[in-house]
Amino acid sequence: MIPQDQRRQGIGMTSQRTRERLTQRLRSAGVVNESILQVMQTTPRHLFVEEALASRAYEDTALPIGFGQTISQPLIVARMTEALITPDRPQRVLEVGTGSGYQAAVLAQLVRQVYTLERIARLRERADELFRELGLTNIYTRHVSGEQGWQQKAPFDGIIVTAAPREVPAMLLAQLAVGGRLVAPIGTAQRQELLVIERGRDGFHERRLGKVSFVPLLVGLE
Repeated sequence: MIPQDQRRQGIGMTSQRTRERLTQRLRSAGVVNESILQVMQTTPRHLFVEEALASRAYEDTALPIGFGQTISQPLIVARMTEALITPDRPQRVLEVGTGSGYQAAVLAQLVRQVYTLERIARLRERADELFRELGLTNIYTRHVSGEQGWQQKAPFDGIIVTAAPREVPAMLLAQLAVGGRLVAPIGTAQRQELLVIERGRDGFHERRLGKVSFVPLLVGLE
């Protein structure tokens, strides 16, 4: 069995030097928030992918995690995180779509509390195991269909959606605090855009960050 410290640090294609090269690529692609870059450099992404794919964990590409789901490419994780926490860093964030747990792990090192929802029970269990292993005690998970949000914990001053609905679920907008920000890919399999929606006292304000490609946001539990 590989010692836990070595498992986190990685070797070869999962080593710290490989992670540093990823950070350099993210910076070259326009990510400017140094706190995000530092967190992504030190977070062991290879633990969040299948062991057979660990050597590809620090490539800037999405990878399968089973159940028809993927772990987003690092650049997308960085861009969505940057859009969520810049310029005002939220303290309470809701994530819709835990998946591998990687996005939640990144956020948990930047904000006070992360509440994350996953409709596939086994993915939630795997993510919980990793959060415990990494000592991330400020992540709270729930097995629920994500479009419902987490009403009991609302309002949130940040919401991030990691699968694409055709339009933003009304229940999520209702759970966004005034002054809060929601980041989500919106659209169909053929055309999606990354949106940032801010809630002001006079209503919701939207801006678009460009084309993306995510798995669809599905309804119901598995």
